[in-house]
Amino acid sequence: MSKKPSEWFKQGDYDMDTAGYMFEGKRYVYAVFMCHLSVEKTLKGLYQGILKEIPPNTHSLLFLLEKINIEIPQGLYDFVFTLNRVSVPTRYPDDLAKIMKEFDRKKTKEILTKSKEVLECLKARSEKQ
Repeated sequence: MSKKPSEWFKQGDYDMDTAGYMFEGKRYVYAVFMCHLSVEKTLKGLYQGILKEIPPNTHSLLFLLEKINIEIPQGLYDFVFTLNRVSVPTRYPDDLAKIMKEFDRKKTKEILTKSKEVLECLKARSEKQ
């Protein structure tokens, strides 16, 4: 999988748009999943752009963020930590009804908003590279 960084970024944007559609359709679990995927692809684009290597097959946002060595504000880093943690249950839920209760409209809206902030921050950092 040897995408150019720009392709990773394009797909990250597409996935964030998809997260918005999932949110509007009240598919909150998938909106959260797509937020994670969007941030993941953007980080992989940065990884490839900065390190000049094909990104590893990982879903760990923290691993990617640490490898590319880009600092983001602590509040956004804390959010990335949270988004990283919730990705597994949204990807492979043990109990769909339970996870649907956990990711209600309010919580999902917060995740969507914060994910967009992370993307903007990462894009701003990528322009400085």
